[in-house]
Amino acid sequence: MKPKIDKTKFGWIIVGDERYEYDVIIRLNGKVEKRKKKLSKEVYGTSHTISAAEAEFVYEEGAERLIIGAGQEGMVKLSSEAGEFLKKKGCRVDLFPTPRAAETWNETHGAAIALFHVTC
Repeated sequence: MKPKIDKTKFGWIIVGDERYEYDVIIRLNGKVEKRKKKLSKEVYGTSHTISAAEAEFVYEEGAERLIIGAGQEGMVKLSSEAGEFLKKKGCRVDLFPTPRAAETWNETHGAAIALFHVTC
């Protein structure tokens, strides 16, 4: 079952009544996991650009949509390589500042996954 996002502010997000003080991924089965930022930091020196390696880690077979919370101020972007990988998989990507992405997640139906950056 898809967990609801109750609230997010700088540095945290509440998903399914649980508060997380780090970036998270929500899987197709609703499981919440810690984001593996190092997959992007190793390539770009920052977690503000999502690398192809991180996109491959986040993606799950059968996912039709990836919602990305780009941080409270929308600082995160998707690298062109990551975008190409997801496009080849037929996975639509919606990238919004985290508060808007949380609202989008709560309104989304179907096979969706998410990545939420909780700071900047």
